[in-house]
Amino acid sequence: LSEKASALRGRVPWLGFLLAVFLLTFWIMPTTAQFAIDSTVAFEGQDGILRLSNKPPNVTGIIWYRGIEMKVLNFIGSLAWDTSEILTGPEYSGREEINLEGSLIIRNVTVRDEGIYVVEAVLPNSPRVRGFGWLSVYRTRSVPKLLASNTTVTENEDAVVMTCQTDESPIYWLFNARSLELTERMKLSQDHRTLTIDPVRRDDAGNYQCKVSNPFSSFRSAPVELDVEY
Repeated sequence: LSEKASALRGRVPWLGFLLAVFLLTFWIMPTTAQFAIDSTVAFEGQDGILRLSNKPPNVTGIIWYRGIEMKVLNFIGSLAWDTSEILTGPEYSGREEINLEGSLIIRNVTVRDEGIYVVEAVLPNSPRVRGFGWLSVYRTRSVPKLLASNTTVTENEDAVVMTCQTDESPIYWLFNARSLELTERMKLSQDHRTLTIDPVRRDDAGNYQCKVSNPFSSFRSAPVELDVEY
């Protein structure tokens, strides 16, 4: 195979193939339920790779769409193995690449790239088969910072306000490295960035932290120690 078939890189004018691509929008029932896209997770700035599972044999071409509908406006690109022909469409941003396995590589992913993708496998003398998959894109978390209005207070006399400085969400609160259990004297702001304890009691003495997380990473603030005098 020609080396240029290894990647979908340059932008080839697609308007001349509008009619051919438009025909791809007709729904042809798949002949197998096994062909699919492996759902993928990537962080912003990384490369997202949508690999194929159970690709049928004798595939002559691969066609990729962004979104659930196979319309011209959703067309990303296609690669034909026999002619090494590369086509790109309206959803091609210059970061997409189709390798010889048919996988779609998206360079430097952003949250805009998150969503459903559809792939069609072109077969000789057979109806096309298609698969579906999902790309999830997570933002890189930054370490939050915890500030306290006072760290040495008197029991039943003083109040303390702690503020978690972060642009991330959701925010979780920890007390002595465990999830904070709110009491009737504690109040969280609506965005969970501010914790108020009023009045403070000796049971509240200890280390406080705030945390931001997603399913794949989490960051905690440095602990703030609250000293309660009584």
